[in-house]
Amino acid sequence: MSIDEILEEMDELLDKASAVPFVSHKKVIDGERMRELINDVRLNMPHELKEAKKIEFDCQRILNEAKLNAESIIRKAEERAAQIVSREAIVTEAKKKALDMLTKAQTAAKNLQQNAAASVAKMLNDTENYYSRNLQSIKVVKGKLSSTVSAGLSMNPTDKKNGLQ
Repeated sequence: MSIDEILEEMDELLDKASAVPFVSHKKVIDGERMRELINDVRLNMPHELKEAKKIEFDCQRILNEAKLNAESIIRKAEERAAQIVSREAIVTEAKKKALDMLTKAQTAAKNLQQNAAASVAKMLNDTENYYSRNLQSIKVVKGKLSSTVSAGLSMNPTDKKNGLQ
């Protein structure tokens, strides 16, 4: 069960809970079920964290591949430039083409690295937002649970005896 499904079940548990008499904002819930759901969240967190680490690894791999690709492009451009320059008949044209190829290769390499870095930043930002939302949801559920538990504990024994649960 995913964290989102567990949180949804917690919300349903709170929605289906009966209200405490004379206190509309407090509810009586199944404490054991809520504890099971909280434990399920804890058990499912490592999977989500593994996914974040995988994304981080993939981002680093993409950056490394982009760098190697850029270096290869530059090396090929330099080799091609050297071949063109070595021809006597077109020395001037060769220098111009070589410089142009080198500039294009460096621009392409820079663009490739920038795009990879932007992609990595977006993935990390999306991951951060995802976990931030989940953490906020957990805090809300925890607060609701705390309110519900304290409401249940603050009832006096006579109310419980008279069936005012």
